[in-house]
This record gives sequence, C-alpha cells and structure tokens, in this order.
Amino acid sequence: MTDEQVRNAAASGIAEVIARHAQASPDRPFLITGDGRLSYRDADEGARDVAAALLAAGIRDGDRVAVAAPNCAEWILLWLGTARIGAVLVTLNVVYREQEFEYMLGQSGARLLVCSAHARGHDFVAMLDGMRDRIPGVERIVYLGEEGAADEAGAATWQGFLAGAAEAALPGPATGTAPAVILYTSGTTGAPKGAVLTHGGIMASAAGEAARFELTRDDVILGHMPLNHVGGLTCTVASAAVAGAAVALLPGFHPEQSLDAAARTRATLLVGVPTMYSLMVDGAGGRDLSAVRLCVVGGANLEPALAERMREAFAGTRIANLYGASEASGACIVSAPGDGPELLRTSIGTPLDGVEVRIVTPDGAPAAPGADGELQVRAPSVAAGYWDMPEATAAAFLPGGWLATGDVATLADDGHVTLRGRLKEMYVRGGYNVYPAEVENFVGGLPGVAMVAVVGVPSELYGETGRAFVVPAPGAEVVPEEVRERCRSAFAAYKVPDEVIVVDSLPLTPAGKIRKAVLPRD
Repeated sequence: MTDEQVRNAAASGIAEVIARHAQASPDRPFLITGDGRLSYRDADEGARDVAAALLAAGIRDGDRVAVAAPNCAEWILLWLGTARIGAVLVTLNVVYREQEFEYMLGQSGARLLVCSAHARGHDFVAMLDGMRDRIPGVERIVYLGEEGAADEAGAATWQGFLAGAAEAALPGPATGTAPAVILYTSGTTGAPKGAVLTHGGIMASAAGEAARFELTRDDVILGHMPLNHVGGLTCTVASAAVAGAAVALLPGFHPEQSLDAAARTRATLLVGVPTMYSLMVDGAGGRDLSAVRLCVVGGANLEPALAERMREAFAGTRIANLYGASEASGACIVSAPGDGPELLRTSIGTPLDGVEVRIVTPDGAPAAPGADGELQVRAPSVAAGYWDMPEATAAAFLPGGWLATGDVATLADDGHVTLRGRLKEMYVRGGYNVYPAEVENFVGGLPGVAMVAVVGVPSELYGETGRAFVVPAPGAEVVPEEVRERCRSAFAAYKVPDEVIVVDSLPLTPAGKIRKAVLPRD
C-alpha cells in the first residue's frame, strides 16, 4: 500500500466500502455470528433499513446517536446506518454505569440511544428508567433483546424501531472528513474526552492495517474486541471491510468461547491485548487452530515469556505488536512482516503507510537520534479533536496535524519505534486505559476521605491494576471494601481500584501536590 492509496482511503467511509462490496461480491460473507451469516449485500441492505428508521425518528446529518451493547450485528448495522445519513455514532461500553452514561450522553448531545435491555447481568431498562430526568437530551431509547421494553416514555424495541421506518430517499454515505464516531477515552482531568473519529480517518487506519496484516478476501478475523474500542471498530471490522474479508463476531471476550469460535470459523487472524492471549494460550490445545496465521498484540508491549507461550499455542503463526490510540482512529505503528523475536521484544514496529512519527523534547524540539522523547504521529487517520473540548483538543492535536501521544519512545534509524514509558499517569488494566484523576475525583468526594492518590501497579494477569492510597479525614474511618463498593456503583469494573490502602498521610511537594512517583508499587 502506498501513501497515495492511504489518502484515497481517507476520502472514503465505511458505508461506502460496504456498498461497493455489495455490488461487486454480494454473497461474500461479512459477519459470521451465532445466528448465522450476513453477506455484504445483507449488511448494505440492513444499513439502508436502519438509515430509514433513523430518518423516521427525526435523526439528521450531524445528530448524535449513542449505542451501548455487546458486539452484535445490530451494533454494526447501526454504525452503517448512521454513516448512511451523516449522523454521528457515540460508542458507550456496556460496563459503564449511571455516572458515565449521564456524562457521556449529555456531553455528546445524543438524541437517541440504542442499548441492550440486559447485558452482563445488569438491567439497563431499570437503570435508564431511573435516570430519565438526568438525560433530558435523549429523546428516544431503543432496546435490544427485550420484546417488552417499549413504554409510554418513548422507548421501543429494535424490531419496533425498524418497523417504524418509512420509504425515504437516502443521501449518499458520509465520507472523508465528516465526523463518524465519538469514542470516549478518560481524561487526565477526570472528565472523559470524546475523540471525534472521521469516516476517512477510520478507513485510512484500516487500510494501513489491512496492508500490514496482509489481509485478503479469504481471511476471517475473530471479532472479540469490543466495538466501542478501536480494537474492535477499526482493527477488526473496518480493516476486514477494506479487504472484503469476514469477521467472526462474538459478544465479547471469553477465552474458551474465543478459542471455540476460532476453530469453528477457521479464523485466520486474532487481535487482542496481552491479557487475552495470556488467558487463551493454556486452553488452545485440543482445538484445530491451524488456520490462524497472524496474532496481533495491542495495548501493551509483548513480554518474551508470553510470546514464547503464544508460539507454542499457535504454532507457525506470525506475531505482531500493534501500537495505536483512539485519537489515531486505530493502529499507527505495527510490527513489520519480517520482524523476528528480538524486534518483537524491543520494538512496537514501524509506522504504517501514510503515518509519520517524530520524537520531541519537552520544549517541542526534535530529540537527538536514538534519544528519548514524546512520540508524536501525523496521519490521515488522526481524529478531528475532542468533542466540545477546545482546550483539551489544542493540547493534544498540535499545529501541522501532529498528535501528541503522551508516550515516551525512541526512533531507530531503520524506522522501528521503541516505547520507554508514559508521560501521563494513565495505566492500562487488561487492555483498558485508566486515568487516575477520574477515580480520584470520585473517591475524594466520599464521606470521610481527606486525600486520595491512585497509581498503577504491575500485575501478571492484567498488566497493571489500580492501587488507591486514601487518607481519612480527622476522626473518620475509611473501610477499603466500602470504597471499592462505591466505585463499583459509579464506574466500569476496570476502573475500580483493585487495592485500597488507608494511610495517615501522602508525600507532598513543596507546592502541596502529591508525589505519586514515590508511592510504593511493589
């Protein structure tokens, strides 16, 4: 793939790509689910049906439509349907709870929400019924998987929603720099930021990934990464669409379920974070996984011990590191096809076609060759900024089209990039980014809490987990498990500190800031 081809991809959009395949190879499988197969023609027709239903509901170009559901065909059809009319999809995680829903729905200005009635044991119907007055901008809720979810307050089932569509002339699919998706990533200030991914940005990243993955129409990608994450959205679905390949779609990740599906569907490519592979390798024996030719590892550096276990479990497969970000619409650096074990251990790879990288010092000057500095990237895939957050946008999206990643890296003469660490306090728990400030702001507001600091600590299973140091207010008692329980009611499970340690004081700088660097992480 050339830079020109990536630029061409940046002028397109997902709905346009699906429609093109529907014309050229209508019966080619696009989605393989537990309910059967959807061809590219099925997907294109389904997208048109959803688009008509959105228009009937009053959704127009630029309006925001939110979705919160496990991976499913309806999720993807909604994405395609919003793309057909120029609406913007707001992607929420089903592990989010009230505080996160209220903020993200309100901040994005979503007018319609498509949500699972129940997921992972949680009753979203009851939750949303109880918070209707806190999400006044949401005019209608559409529930998946619940025939009796319709009510007088404007809720409907997915089937009822589609049945309400009327004959309508659809506009051409949105493409290029038009906003496609608002994908929330936690912010260092405690407020989640909605990265605005464009149609062309997603497809540019997908095109670069498809080329580096050497995807063809005969490939089947296992779709167990969440669709509200670029690992599922871009690295799986959009990259498959670029090549005319298929996605074996699963509701989510479970090691046994994923391995069974990989064997049953003859999956050729797996995408996951180290934690997922760590849980899969021990159960890989006894299944025919001979079709797997590539294992892509994103979210963290691949440890040598895990790499060796993967080579044993998936014999003969190529292993590749992947570095990306929500703000880059997906991957921007991936291991080259010829990278051997030593490069996999020391480098995250080389920039994809169409991607430029640079290493800069704290004052923004170019770092000396081989020296540490902040990794910055420039590419057609870089997002358009953060939704309605001009200051945060200016801090990360720099003049000249450069994205400040906040990661420290070095750049070798041959183009390989090595990560050294993070400028930010963010830690990654099981592939999910956690920003301590968001949790600290909540815990610091609990009764009896005077001060709190949250840091990431090493974990064999999750890569990193959260440890909260809490200073009680004078005369107050703080019970660690009660703090964790309050966090569980407010946040997704991966944000809840795995440890809460009650301390008498926290180390401070002369200016009164907490010195997190000296807090114990052993």
